[in-house]
Amino acid sequence: MPVGVRRRRSRHGGAAAAVSPAAPGPQLEDPGAGSAALGRLGRAAARRGRLVLAVWLLLAGGSVMLLPGLMQRLAPPSLEVPGSRSAAAAAMIARGLPELGEEQMLLAFASASLDAGEPRFQQAMAATVDALAARQDIGALLPLPEIDGGHPGHAYVLAGVHGDELTRQRNLPAQLASARQAAGDASAGAVSVTILGVSRAFAQMAHTDMADLRSMEAVTIPVAALLLVFGLGTVGAAVVPLVVGGSAIMTGAGALAVAGTLVPVDSTMLTYTVTMSLGLGLDYTLLILLRYRQARRAGLAPVAAAGRAAATAGSTVAWCGAVVVVTSCALLVVGVPWARSLALAGTLAALVTLAAALTLGPALLALVDRRLEWGRVPRWRAGRGTGRPAWLRGAEHLMRRPGRYAVAAVTVLLLAAAPVLHLRLGLHYDRGALAGTDVGAGLAELERDGVAGLTALALPHPDGAAPVDTFAFGQALRADPRVSVATVLDNGRDLTVMLVAGRPAPDSDAGAALQRDVHSLAGRLLPAGQQVLATGPTARLTDLADGALGGLWRVLAVVLLASSALLLIVFRSLLIPVKALAMNLLCVCATFGLLTVVFQDLGGQGADINVLLPLVVFTIVFGLSLDYEVFLVHRIAEHYRRDGDNTAAVLHGLRHTARPITLAAAIMAVTFGGLMFTRRLDFQQGGFAVAAAIVIDATIIRMVLVPSLMRLLGQRNWWLPGKRGSAR
Repeated sequence: MPVGVRRRRSRHGGAAAAVSPAAPGPQLEDPGAGSAALGRLGRAAARRGRLVLAVWLLLAGGSVMLLPGLMQRLAPPSLEVPGSRSAAAAAMIARGLPELGEEQMLLAFASASLDAGEPRFQQAMAATVDALAARQDIGALLPLPEIDGGHPGHAYVLAGVHGDELTRQRNLPAQLASARQAAGDASAGAVSVTILGVSRAFAQMAHTDMADLRSMEAVTIPVAALLLVFGLGTVGAAVVPLVVGGSAIMTGAGALAVAGTLVPVDSTMLTYTVTMSLGLGLDYTLLILLRYRQARRAGLAPVAAAGRAAATAGSTVAWCGAVVVVTSCALLVVGVPWARSLALAGTLAALVTLAAALTLGPALLALVDRRLEWGRVPRWRAGRGTGRPAWLRGAEHLMRRPGRYAVAAVTVLLLAAAPVLHLRLGLHYDRGALAGTDVGAGLAELERDGVAGLTALALPHPDGAAPVDTFAFGQALRADPRVSVATVLDNGRDLTVMLVAGRPAPDSDAGAALQRDVHSLAGRLLPAGQQVLATGPTARLTDLADGALGGLWRVLAVVLLASSALLLIVFRSLLIPVKALAMNLLCVCATFGLLTVVFQDLGGQGADINVLLPLVVFTIVFGLSLDYEVFLVHRIAEHYRRDGDNTAAVLHGLRHTARPITLAAAIMAVTFGGLMFTRRLDFQQGGFAVAAAIVIDATIIRMVLVPSLMRLLGQRNWWLPGKRGSAR
């Protein structure tokens, strides 16, 4: 039975809520509530529904036509960190010894029937070297000496590769094809060859992303559709968010394709754009749809109802989109191109989705108004025998015992966050994603043969000085059992380069320890003051990890300051932004605590958490959490500004947002949870983290902790220095 609110005075301030019978049907907010501009936009879109639909169909169709070009231009995520020591070393080597190129890779030759010293094997190597030497994008080709303990049927050649990072990635397929054809022809197929290096490994992982993305969509979209059908109660209503979400995906990908003509676009950007567009498109349209239904039940015509939905829920959606844009743009302060590319992807996804929800959403609602109730499904209602839903009785109990609920919620979150104290961060080759590929097999062979960690040490000569005396340093390196190769090159002018191959895997703790020891040894055995810069897989991965961790604190500061300002503007309150940011930080800590338990402590995985994840997860979770904060507190503020009763306003907010927040969070959790079905471990970790954070936020925080604290704070929720009176 519908309920209304009867108020009584409370010692906590405001009024305590008691439930009493009320007039049937939901109560509609003040007609003047919301944004007048968005209301006009919603009515205009509803009146010209066919035109708006045609425009979005054209945008989606044009985007589909751009996708083949986007797929051809897709590159792996950038691994370079401008200004880092590894980048400086690579630039110094490219200038001083141009034949070594901007990156040094390995040609890995292997045969199951021939030893490396046999004539046919040597002919295959010579033919391959000749074929690659004829290419303009390949520089020096230097055979590595035989490795003690190496496989007799394996041999390696160092290849200097020219071009910037994107050019090297695009040239890899042609280089690989030339090498394989030459080796196969010269040995009648007895000798195989592949190109190995950090760029090739990440390029191979990028190829798996597209297949995984299609598989993910095949799972998440049907599940999201079922959630919408059962959550909204009809098939007709569920179609509207799905159409808007699909249009946002296509148009967002098209926007990324256009951006790809100006800046590099990688596979992670596309995955991020598609996932964000789908989740936000469904969520934002869902909020507008529910307000539209409410307005229609109140007797408004379709066009007027669309305007009302756009003015009220659309205003909330606009602020939510602004929050996502702000948190995405915060990644721009990180000095890592990979993070900046995600900032572009997140911003495009949020803006396109926001435009679709505010225009296509109202247009579709008015066009299919008569079919919104088509395909009704039976729904189970809790508390039917008592006349009141169980969740409403729980909300009333929370209003009577807010302190206990707040303490319980904080305790649960702190317990979930505790494992973060032993969180391990790392950046590794994703061997699971590389399994079954020639790169994965080749990397395994490199590690078994002891040449996986190839590092180039740049030793610039002091002005006018002779070549660097590396004799003692080289002898010490060759005596180290962890080092398989140590050789010296000099340009006779201003640069000496030492090539050092380490036996430990370049992405392992042992590899990082070897690199630190090499630098320490250089400081003792090279001439005093000699500069030593390292480049190679270990150095590049280390600099990328350091750049991401160093940028995390800047992102944290930007997000906190910008989010505080946005919430201050939206709610005209000082305590609400402070409370929201504190709870979001607690949510992030709890999320990483659970991530630590699942991926480090349980299931035998023992995997480090990807060092790049905190940046991505923090910005996504903060943006989505603030979305739900805006949605819930916006409803509470609407009621409080009208009646001035804080407790009744909190109960009103819970009553009108519990269902949409739960449904929206379930959809978003499914969308990001789909990443757990990919082969990329970092995607699995990221998908789990975001899905877990959304569930925590929509249940413990948004349905328990927020209303408890707002009930306890009473009218102080709306306090702002210099503001007189209430928030009305």
